[in-house]
Amino acid sequence: MIEINNLTSFAVDKKLFTAIAKKVLIGENKGKETLSLAFVSKEEIKKLNKKFRGKNKPTDVLSFELKEKECLGEILICPEIVQEKKEDIRKVFIHGILHLLGYDHEKSKMEAEEMEKKEEKYLSKLKV
Repeated sequence: MIEINNLTSFAVDKKLFTAIAKKVLIGENKGKETLSLAFVSKEEIKKLNKKFRGKNKPTDVLSFELKEKECLGEILICPEIVQEKKEDIRKVFIHGILHLLGYDHEKSKMEAEEMEKKEEKYLSKLKV
């Protein structure tokens, strides 16, 4: 269901991220899908953000859809940026999954609000 690669010194709770992926995918009727999650450095995410989005700055999360049937795509999270922005890494991961499922907060205010509601809904379903 989820493959996790940690390319940073961030301590990853694989059970937590697996549970989040499962909850969101099942909630969105995509329970049979798989995805890849990688934790990357500030330098790496900045490079990828520039290459794929034309933004020459680091970001907290990037999502890349894959054209393979077996895998929705890959989510890259930079724990350092998440900490700097004082974000909840669980919410950042949910945000990335929703992007892979086709949600895009940059399209319209309505879609941004819908995405935010879904993020909060799934976050509230997690045991702390």
